[in-house]
Amino acid sequence: MDRAKQIKLQNFADDIADEVDLTPEIYRAFCQVERELFVPQGFKHWAYRLDALPMQASQWISSPVTVAKMTLYLEPEGADNVLEVGCGSGYQAAILSKLFRRVFTIERIETLLNEAKRRFKTLEIHNIHTRLDDGRRGWREYSPYDRILLSASTPEVPQTLFDQLAEGGILVAPIERENEQIITQFKKSDGTIKALQKESCLFVPVKEGVEQRGLRA
Repeated sequence: MDRAKQIKLQNFADDIADEVDLTPEIYRAFCQVERELFVPQGFKHWAYRLDALPMQASQWISSPVTVAKMTLYLEPEGADNVLEVGCGSGYQAAILSKLFRRVFTIERIETLLNEAKRRFKTLEIHNIHTRLDDGRRGWREYSPYDRILLSASTPEVPQTLFDQLAEGGILVAPIERENEQIITQFKKSDGTIKALQKESCLFVPVKEGVEQRGLRA
């Protein structure tokens, strides 16, 4: 990465840090991932603003402030692996790849997943494992996971995902409550789940099924 890009990314991370109390590790992660590669061509000049941006398939790439908050609530320090439900553009997974040894990410829309995989290849990120599936089912083969992140809102977390969370693990999800969504942190201890509401947020909702090449499967 050339010096100009490094400076741009550091300024970007500084802007995020003005809004969120980042750990040094998370700050460095934002300094390592070029967000412009994850936004649509027509929005590249907005890539380093603190805004959510539209993508194809009626999806959005989250505000970097939201990505930072979700990452922070995962408490990644000391954790080995993480499962993300809702890969989208792949930007959140790319940030996580700088903090976890292994990242597992699931996306239900094939076109989005294929684009995310191309971005990971361009960035030479080799510790992200992808799957086309309904993310509510999780990815049992590689469970249990130290951390699980839902990148779409849901009225409740499927029990299947809690079952795939390791003892002592943390799951973070935007939970729908009446007319708002609340980032909620769930901790698993002695087989029980304790929920802690954090703050309001805005995500696209979780949907069921898989869309292959734009067709519902």
